Amino acid sequence: MTDDPADEVERDGKVKEKLVATKEAWARAGRGLTGETADPVLDRLPPGQHLTADWPVLDLGVVPRVDKGNWQLAVDGLVENPVNWRWDDLMAQPLFRSLSDIHCVTTWSRYDNHWEGVSAKHLLSVVRPKAEAAHVVFHSFDGYTTNIPLGAFDDEDVLLATTWEGEPISRDHGGPVRVIVPKLYFWKSAKWVKRIEFVAEDRRGYWEVRGYHNEADPWKEERYSE
Repeated sequence: MTDDPADEVERDGKVKEKLVATKEAWARAGRGLTGETADPVLDRLPPGQHLTADWPVLDLGVVPRVDKGNWQLAVDGLVENPVNWRWDDLMAQPLFRSLSDIHCVTTWSRYDNHWEGVSAKHLLSVVRPKAEAAHVVFHSFDGYTTNIPLGAFDDEDVLLATTWEGEPISRDHGGPVRVIVPKLYFWKSAKWVKRIEFVAEDRRGYWEVRGYHNEADPWKEERYSE
């Protein structure tokens, strides 16, 4: 076993530079912005979103070959009890079930997604973040990163998901394990997660340094950086 679990994982494809450039242009142009806000208690659909029954596949073009045999998750940084879980370790944790909506910054939403996995609340109870920990950075097997405040991770509906609609999450959708942060735009829900790092200072991820909003609240329509 290597120090970095990504070293054991093969990857198909390469970064779609044209797609990345297009999405950067969307940010500069403010694509999809309505200038409206909404109340998440009263308004289930955030401003500028439309409903879909499908779950579109979105990635950077690099799709890692991760399975139960080569998957591992490091949870480290500013924590009292860092862990490095293999698949059996993950399966030994309490099972968490959740029902939530997806809101993608590309303007589609999907209601009533059934998830199973390990809750963020449980993970926090295991690793015990230190007092100075204030932010979380997700690292993925494809090289992707994204960041959220610790308070956003420490929420009742956040989880490390292993199933969707009763079936294992597919490779295209980030399986075998992806992060689900339902209250934020879905680019914050990192696919193919390999490391969860707790840090004191905020550290922007892949899309956050390419013009996308650091907080990503759909009801405030925080699609892009100001």
